[in-house]
Amino acid sequence: MDTIAAISTPMGEGAIAIVRISGSDAIKTANRIFKGKNLEEVESHTIHYGFIIDPETNEKVEEVMVSVLKAPKTFTREDVVEINCHGGLVSVNRVLELVLNEGVRLAEPGEFTKRAFLNGRIDLSQAEAVMDLIRAKTDRAMKVAMGQMEGRLSKLIRNLRQTILETLAHVEVNIDYPEYDDVEEMTHQLLLEKASEIKTEIEKLLATSKQGKILRDGLSTAIIGRPNVGKSSLLNSLVHENKAIVTDIPGTTRDVIEEYVNVRGVPLRLVDTAGIRETEDIVERIGVERSRKVLKEADLILLVLNNAEPLTDEDRKLFEAVSGMDVIVIVNKIDLENRLNLDEVKQLAKDYPIISTSLKEEKGIDELEEAISSLFFKGKLEGGDITYVSNTRHIALLNQAKKAIDDVIQAVHSDVPIDLIQIDLTRVWEILGEIIGDTVHESLINQLFSQFCLGK
Repeated sequence: MDTIAAISTPMGEGAIAIVRISGSDAIKTANRIFKGKNLEEVESHTIHYGFIIDPETNEKVEEVMVSVLKAPKTFTREDVVEINCHGGLVSVNRVLELVLNEGVRLAEPGEFTKRAFLNGRIDLSQAEAVMDLIRAKTDRAMKVAMGQMEGRLSKLIRNLRQTILETLAHVEVNIDYPEYDDVEEMTHQLLLEKASEIKTEIEKLLATSKQGKILRDGLSTAIIGRPNVGKSSLLNSLVHENKAIVTDIPGTTRDVIEEYVNVRGVPLRLVDTAGIRETEDIVERIGVERSRKVLKEADLILLVLNNAEPLTDEDRKLFEAVSGMDVIVIVNKIDLENRLNLDEVKQLAKDYPIISTSLKEEKGIDELEEAISSLFFKGKLEGGDITYVSNTRHIALLNQAKKAIDDVIQAVHSDVPIDLIQIDLTRVWEILGEIIGDTVHESLINQLFSQFCLGK
């Protein structure tokens, strides 16, 4: 493969910026523009002080520290050089320009990680975990990504695939020695036992998928209610910043406001919606329509009521609109005189948690955060030894594998010929292989890595 390079740190001002080079000519290329030690003669995994120079003018361009990492003990399993220069748009781009002038190609998004996968250092699920780690919004999400990056999911999948291979091999042996009368019965029994074991393991992984996906993508949370019940105040309280405008004038929020927030380790994508009501104001009406759309797509609804006002038909319609969804009812403004019929609220809420708050006096926020955490994680995550499945692609493939293993079990019970059952079992093996990249198509690999950062 050719030699590639890219800036591997965020663009903008900072203490340090890094230009990463990977490939067979990485060290030779860096050496041509580096004034200091001869990089081709230094030990692997060492760092060296010097200057980047323009070979045409011999002008010093940057003061740098250069790390030399020789194959195969590198991220890509190729020779890697990392040029640490001062963080700034001009300096780092100038260094990259000089590297590219030496015949090195600019890396495509995710190409360094793609090379790590293609060179066998990591499998596909571990490669995807790299991006999950970068995008993690809470400590819990980071731990899940770290576990996957270290190969915990890969190990489980490889063990399942090995069990399938051994089962198929046993079946073949039994078929090859048909002189024994009990071969057919023994083979069906073996398939049933192994298929049931595999199904149990797949179901264990799928059981973690809801929590895992929430940790990875965040919980889409819509704050809804009539105008001026305290929706924007709630968003500001959870975010701990004044992100939304708060006034006593109904209809102030005209559009959807989004913000990520960490609630007890649960990443929430909070959406403060325009108050849902009938209005003649064309701008507010557009905001209300967007609010209705957000409502349909939300994972969690925070329905805010005003303790200081009687329940209205608009409030009752909101309860109807969220029927069957995950909802927490918030009775706000408990610092004011109670005019809300709490018995009717409890009747409408059914089994929904009801939290009383005074956002003005910052009361009830801890109880609300605990209710959110309890609703989705029963207060806490499972023990640290559990492997969470968080990637949508992995979840879809595991569901396909479960359906295929169900077909195997059904076929055994129906006394379907062994050679046909083997086809279904082989299909399970192939589907599981797609998770770790052993049986995946090149087009999917290219698509997955194209979503990575440039320089990663």
